[in-house]
Amino acid sequence: MMATLDDIAKLAGVSATTVSRVINNYGSLSEKTKTKVFSAMQELNYQPNSLARSLKGKKTKLIGVIMPGVSNPFFGQMVQEIEDQLFKKGFKMILCNAGNDAQKEKDYLRMLMANRVDGIIAGSHNLGIEEYQKVGLPIISFDRYLSDNVPIVSSDNYQGGELAAQSLISSGSKNPQIITGSNRPNSPTNSRLTGFKDVLEKHDLSYNLIELPFSSSPNIKSLKIKELLTNKKIDGIFCTDDLTALLVKQQAQALNLQIPTDIRLVGYDGTNFIQNYHSELTTIMQPITDIVTMMIDLLLKRIDDPDCQLEKNYVLPVKLITGGTTI
Repeated sequence: MMATLDDIAKLAGVSATTVSRVINNYGSLSEKTKTKVFSAMQELNYQPNSLARSLKGKKTKLIGVIMPGVSNPFFGQMVQEIEDQLFKKGFKMILCNAGNDAQKEKDYLRMLMANRVDGIIAGSHNLGIEEYQKVGLPIISFDRYLSDNVPIVSSDNYQGGELAAQSLISSGSKNPQIITGSNRPNSPTNSRLTGFKDVLEKHDLSYNLIELPFSSSPNIKSLKIKELLTNKKIDGIFCTDDLTALLVKQQAQALNLQIPTDIRLVGYDGTNFIQNYHSELTTIMQPITDIVTMMIDLLLKRIDDPDCQLEKNYVLPVKLITGGTTI
């Protein structure tokens, strides 16, 4: 059976993170520690794919990118922006689509570690991946808590929720609804919901909430949205992603509900796809280019200086784009 980082760590009397840092030549480590780790690796016949290059201190000029997928326009645009910016800086990208599969994400993470990429940008939807605690590589996260030492770059989700609520209220909504993804710990939709709720409370308005997991198929989402529109007396809906908002619009039209007369509608993300092909949708736009620029800048700082001090959170502002789905 092939030895693991934990096996090497146990034999060498160090942590798995230290083993990974030695393998990837990352950070300041004593020669004594390196010798212990290399001795354990030799005894267990452990040989990572790129060990020879890492021992020489050479960079691979490869960056691993772990995302939930690229079929969603938001992540598709983000991945394209990451690739464009990395290429201009002399780096190539290895894309890993983790989907809604935690084991798949773990396997990809181990693959990136074994092939000694220079760093990782992670924006998957899976939570509780313990391997992120052991990775001895520079990592920057998009919108997810991964580890205490992994900086998080995100848009201002709370501000987005506020702007959505203000848009619905100014359009005359008295009975609003919010449709979110799964509100799990560390999910960005939590802050969008909080911002939305706080504005409504200031106006003495209540709201209804429905959760539609990111992984749900469009058909399942459409059925639940149809049921919602049929049974609920609502006049405004905030969806925490644009694709769900388009499904609401589609189902409302099928039920002869007029938007924005009967129902006001606000989405979230504001990708190029939405602005070019569904400009009628009022939405909260995330600054994808700025987010990617920040993630890459921070990652390259960590690659150049593994011990540099970075903030835990970097938050960029969002903005409201008003379309014809609000009055």
